[in-house]
Amino acid sequence: MQPMSLTSIAQIVGGRLADVLDPEAQVTEPAIFDSREAVPGSLFLALQGQHTDGHAFAEAAINKGAAVALATRPVGVPTIVVDDVLTAAGLLSRYLLHGPLNRAKVVALTGSAGKTSTKDLTAQVLPGHVVATPESFNNEIGLPITVTMADAGTDYLVLEMGARHIGDIRDLTRIAPPDISVITNVGTAHVGEFGGRENIALAKGEIVEALHRGGLAVLNADDDFVRVMDQRTSARVVTYGLSEQATVRAVNVTVDAHGHASYTLTLPEGSARVHLKFLGDVQVPNSLAAAAVAREAGLGADEIAARLSDALPRSRWRMETHLRADGVTIVNDAYNANPHSMRHALNALASMTGGIDQRSFAVLGRMNELGDDARAAHEELGRYAGGLDLDQIILVGGDEAGWMQDGVRSVGAKAVHLPDQETALELLHKVLRRGDVVLVKASRGVELQQLAEKLLQPTPGTAAG
Repeated sequence: MQPMSLTSIAQIVGGRLADVLDPEAQVTEPAIFDSREAVPGSLFLALQGQHTDGHAFAEAAINKGAAVALATRPVGVPTIVVDDVLTAAGLLSRYLLHGPLNRAKVVALTGSAGKTSTKDLTAQVLPGHVVATPESFNNEIGLPITVTMADAGTDYLVLEMGARHIGDIRDLTRIAPPDISVITNVGTAHVGEFGGRENIALAKGEIVEALHRGGLAVLNADDDFVRVMDQRTSARVVTYGLSEQATVRAVNVTVDAHGHASYTLTLPEGSARVHLKFLGDVQVPNSLAAAAVAREAGLGADEIAARLSDALPRSRWRMETHLRADGVTIVNDAYNANPHSMRHALNALASMTGGIDQRSFAVLGRMNELGDDARAAHEELGRYAGGLDLDQIILVGGDEAGWMQDGVRSVGAKAVHLPDQETALELLHKVLRRGDVVLVKASRGVELQQLAEKLLQPTPGTAAG
């Protein structure tokens, strides 16, 4: 956080000081909304949630060293009182980006799938001091918090922007106007809330509409909905993908036995071989998007390829891979799920197995927010999984798991439908052996990541080593 006095912050956000002994005390650390994460100099955001009220934790944050709380009422500790905490946080972030942080270029990313991996890749391939969205802090809460993580020495702010409604991304770009906008794809994530892919495209495209004339739009040439978004911006456009028409291309793509993709990165200026440490061929287009941003930063093909090859996954529960001591591999991709990301995860699983001593286990749960398409989408995913020659398909949950099982059976394959994580864990403990690979994937609300984490623990009756 760029150091600022309480008085200055209050003026910027239109607030007033309450219970403040030293108006010139400095906020020196990023904003937080969890009092347990407070450190000396933090700015505590007293947010009102569905189940908790941050005002009740302001004292705890101050006791841990936070300089001040941003709240809608006095709470008995140093406070900047405002009408709305989120609005105030947005005003502070906008001020920072137009003032102390104005040298930092804002790279904004969105898409139905792959935006977090693309963000992680982009943050690692860019030169200089880069601050990026932690985990999936991609909404009206997370974006201002990310901005406060930067300081005057920051060269790039890589900001993931999510949306559940038309206008959400527009609001985020008003807080953090982008210099470079990246769109990964337009899929079916949240299609139930948006009402169709056309509306998803309308929402995602707001990120290029926000570009100034000197900005850059980085568009996926292989996605029909994204490719035409060049018509929605006056900024320059660079495309990426497998298409021969793409500016930044991947050719000669291969996937090794561990599920890692390699390809030749091809730019107008030259080419170089990339060997990704991220899992799955879905990471090829994600890395190409990052390469397009790095090219804009002035890097050549050789350096971009080297940086991409060195990049490591940073966000949890996204194809997070662990090898157990007994030789079983657990792939935890349970952060979120939609038909697009499910297929790519299943493809990655299939590419990781096939040897004599290797078996593939897909443990799948429901995909949320598909609206009226839910049953058809789950059945279609079942048909897709059933056609991949996996060794075991385990479907966990209620109706949605049953619909997937119907799809699996319709193509002559088999799947086990289990009611909950406990029964799935019991089955896996009984059947897993050295060399097996287990993919665990579902939407975040299913909390199937708990099953993946339990699978990493010693099996019952086995001594921990």
